[in-house]
Amino acid sequence: MIPSAYDLKIFYNTPAGRMLRRVLHSRIEDLWPVSSHKNLNVVGLGYVTPYLRPYMDGGAQISALMPSGQGAHFWPPEGPNKIALCEEGDLPLETNSVDRILMIHALEFMPDITPAFEEIWRVLKSNGRLMIIVPNRMGLWARADWSPFGQGTPYSASQLERFLMDHLFVHERTSRALFVPPFQRNFLLRSAGGFEKAGRILCPAMGGLHMIEASKQLYAGTGKTARAGAKKAIVPQTDPAAPTPARFEKE
Repeated sequence: MIPSAYDLKIFYNTPAGRMLRRVLHSRIEDLWPVSSHKNLNVVGLGYVTPYLRPYMDGGAQISALMPSGQGAHFWPPEGPNKIALCEEGDLPLETNSVDRILMIHALEFMPDITPAFEEIWRVLKSNGRLMIIVPNRMGLWARADWSPFGQGTPYSASQLERFLMDHLFVHERTSRALFVPPFQRNFLLRSAGGFEKAGRILCPAMGGLHMIEASKQLYAGTGKTARAGAKKAIVPQTDPAAPTPARFEKE
């Protein structure tokens, strides 16, 4: 079952969700420092809003695409909407237009991942980077069905690395996060920082999440850029009672 955007929003407002957001913020910042992303075009794919705000505050151009099966909600609440609803295999973005794609709460719910990665390849610039955050098949969080990481299909790092290579991406590095067990009690969640530090040293393969970074590999004559041009997307309305979402086309 695919959790809805509102299910995920509710989860991130729980103590476990807030802990998870702090842990992942720190790990994402280690790999993609906010200070180095000023004026870059950063796109989130999946449910990424808990992790995009630092880049927006750091001067990056931010947008987020939520899969149609997941639904979407207006974000950020204090300014113009930066969210669109779309199909993973039909992204409403121009070819070679994106510097960074951050993908979370997405891959594990995709029934067919090949069209999505063909689109990601199309929209990334030649020096663009992709970061995939996905549940580790060996980790404890893949078994915690009360959390979004306990739903969908978890992966091993080697599965994803082979898949990226087969779809014209260069695997750059693999990191792991979420070594804290899937606690739900507040007093246990306070120990998350200690678990993260110890886990990265003592049992690095057992992190709850894989964080895999890849770059775009270029081959002459692949035909990968044939699907040029922007696609249509649906923008969530400010008023949740609005009867029909507005449509727009990116230029």
